[in-house]
Amino acid sequence: MNSRPFVTSKTPAGFADLPPLGMDGKSIFEDFRRYFSRTLGRNELNEATYHVYTSLSVAWRDRIVERWKKTQASYDDRDTKRTFYLSLEFLMGRALGNAMLNLDEKGATADIMKKTGLALEEIIDQEHDAGLGNGGLGRLAACFLDSCATLQLPVMGYGIRYEYGMFRQKIENGYQLEEPDHWLRIGNPWEIERQELSVRVKFGGYTDFYTDESGTTKARWVHSHDVLAIPYDMPIPGYRNGTVNTLRLWKSTATDEFDLNEFNAGSYSEAVAAKNAAEHITMVLYPNDASENGKELRLRQQYFLASASLQDVLRAWVSKHGNDFTDFADKHCFQLNDTHPTCAVPELMRLLMDEHGLGWDEAWAITSKTVAYTNHTLLPEALEKWPVSMFGRLLPRLLDIICEINARFLTAVAQRWPGDGERQSRMSIIEEGPEKQVRMAYLAVVASTSVNGVAELHSRLLQQHLFHDFYELWPEKFNNKTNGVTPRRWMTSSNPELSALITATIGPDWVTDTQQLSKLAPFAEDAKFRAKWRKIKLANKARLAALVKRDCGVDFDVNAIFDIQVKRIHEYKRQLLNILHVIHLYDRIKRGDKQGITPRCVLIGGKAAPGYMMAKRIIKLVNAVAAVVNADPEVSPLLKLVFLPDYRVSAMEIICPGADLSEQISTAGKEASGTGNMKFMMNGAMTIGTLDGANIEIMEEVGEENFFLFGLNAEEVEDMKRRYDPAAIIAQDEDLSRVMHLLACNHFNLFEPGIFDPIVDSIYNPHDQWLTAADFRSYIDTQKAAASAYLDQEHWTRMSILNTAASGKFSSDRTIADYNKDIWHLPTIKQHA
Repeated sequence: MNSRPFVTSKTPAGFADLPPLGMDGKSIFEDFRRYFSRTLGRNELNEATYHVYTSLSVAWRDRIVERWKKTQASYDDRDTKRTFYLSLEFLMGRALGNAMLNLDEKGATADIMKKTGLALEEIIDQEHDAGLGNGGLGRLAACFLDSCATLQLPVMGYGIRYEYGMFRQKIENGYQLEEPDHWLRIGNPWEIERQELSVRVKFGGYTDFYTDESGTTKARWVHSHDVLAIPYDMPIPGYRNGTVNTLRLWKSTATDEFDLNEFNAGSYSEAVAAKNAAEHITMVLYPNDASENGKELRLRQQYFLASASLQDVLRAWVSKHGNDFTDFADKHCFQLNDTHPTCAVPELMRLLMDEHGLGWDEAWAITSKTVAYTNHTLLPEALEKWPVSMFGRLLPRLLDIICEINARFLTAVAQRWPGDGERQSRMSIIEEGPEKQVRMAYLAVVASTSVNGVAELHSRLLQQHLFHDFYELWPEKFNNKTNGVTPRRWMTSSNPELSALITATIGPDWVTDTQQLSKLAPFAEDAKFRAKWRKIKLANKARLAALVKRDCGVDFDVNAIFDIQVKRIHEYKRQLLNILHVIHLYDRIKRGDKQGITPRCVLIGGKAAPGYMMAKRIIKLVNAVAAVVNADPEVSPLLKLVFLPDYRVSAMEIICPGADLSEQISTAGKEASGTGNMKFMMNGAMTIGTLDGANIEIMEEVGEENFFLFGLNAEEVEDMKRRYDPAAIIAQDEDLSRVMHLLACNHFNLFEPGIFDPIVDSIYNPHDQWLTAADFRSYIDTQKAAASAYLDQEHWTRMSILNTAASGKFSSDRTIADYNKDIWHLPTIKQHA
């Protein structure tokens, strides 16, 4: 079976009964030493720390492979139902520390490495973040895979093995510069290449309709330009339970190395052109789609993922069941992680009909029962659209199928609402206009057995607005699955001291049953427990301060409130509102109005999409304000501001435990869920936020008295847009007027006058959909309340403990259990730990 790593149909004698590898520190060290000396040919431990990391990783990978093979064999032997999680992004983070944590041997390894003069944490730090995602979507996918393995569910992830991940961000003169993140340049010891399972993916050509021997009209995709998809498998271990699931990442390459005839004729560049073009598909994560070439490459990536993954699944089925697809729908679920993998819908239809001989009705019955769709955003990109002309040129057979799906669907709409042409136009998968577009989100909704949002508000807004017509047609399809994060990485691993205190207080079971964290609530009233909690928080803040000093050259005082906003830079996330508050505090201090100002260290981090000029200008503004604030001896004792460059998973593992105040300040109705808010809450940070995304559910769990709420709600936002007059709001608010004056008069950009005029203009714009000015006063007042609360450290610590105690709902284990109960219906397959 192709789902088993390294398992062939015939296992040679002596291979199946290999003795298990030792899990004690001595055995692990012996394997480490052998790899270092003999496989890598190294002599001195201090000559290359990366080789030390590689050797230790391979020693651990061998132990995981033992469990990996047994897990996959148990799935195949039972012929169990499987879910396949299709995502263009997976932000897995570092693998070595996670592997040791999940196999419960980190302590023994650390002890024995220390005896040789090696610090385990320094070795772990040599691993490069696998930057295969832009932010929350990819990190959520990683958390979900962790939870699937921990819950012992047969789930396999499918993604793309980008050669260059999310760009490495540098800041020069306050501006974001993007550098390639060639994360694979020195290899990845955690992946296994599986050339034998490569598949061909078609592009271009045209559809040939023909009549078979029985007189039935059939279709085939001909004269295509094919590329090869090569799978690389990465193990996903569950938490101390013996289960190891698989993440399969696809690499593109040419079907032939080069055209030998071209080469022999002397046309060397043309000979390798096809090879280069094929490899470009998986070269870079999410190309900038501002250009036509970028759009085309992005569509190629999406189809490449869908086609390779579905061919892989169907091959496994056929190898065991032949072309009998009677029970296929009962054994498979394809979960689309946002709209990006929606090409899976027509591709599954194509494969079932063109390659395996099923009729339309049979293929549609299977597709519509196996595909499930998660929507992750209310922004326009939720309705991802492709020009019909481009789609037809790249994927002609798929466009035929989409048009047929649409024709049949619109017939159903007409039957439900006779004569309602306007509704048919609104719901059509093909959008009419000067240039016809394929609406991929609509295609996903039409074909899926389940459509879910990722927070209660988000799911409600999908039903009321974005997909309202579809909800009226199929209300039973729609449901909510509030996101979650894995407590293994975001508490046990990233905050070990706090995790140890929690375990000593309520026992260890909370790591896989976070609802047990509620047992911490009574300890909020225990002064000795609060003192221990506060001591750990100060140590975590010191660790974060060291990171800030190293990367920004700024000293953070651990006794100040650590005010953190780290996420993708986007106008709807309103980093701009945060900066306006910093400017307000700066203005107060400069005017001598220091009464009631609590010392505050503000950290903002995140990456702006390379083509998103306003987001990049906001980064410049943060750095410009920081330069003025931090250099002013009158201001800096009370206020510091930094922009932390190159925000990534490993940085968040330090940032999250050290945060006091979590900024979740998006315009209400714009953030689908958020997961950073959950990570901060789990680690005892207080949230300052709007009634948006999962903030609403966080406040419901912890209580409004332990949450700093401000701003308009989603309904008020929509109402405000009809009468929004930011100029009047600014004129009537003296504090906001002062802030806007400092921005407009180039105070923070004396030597680059005018560079922030577009930001000023956006705040004054009555069509500003982010309503920055509208929420300013509420935000400033709530920030003042948070600063005042921080002065009472006993009370603040109580709030911190209660936030952690109330965070149990936001484990990805709960989220995945909900997916399984309502959508996937997978069995739990127990393994031996």
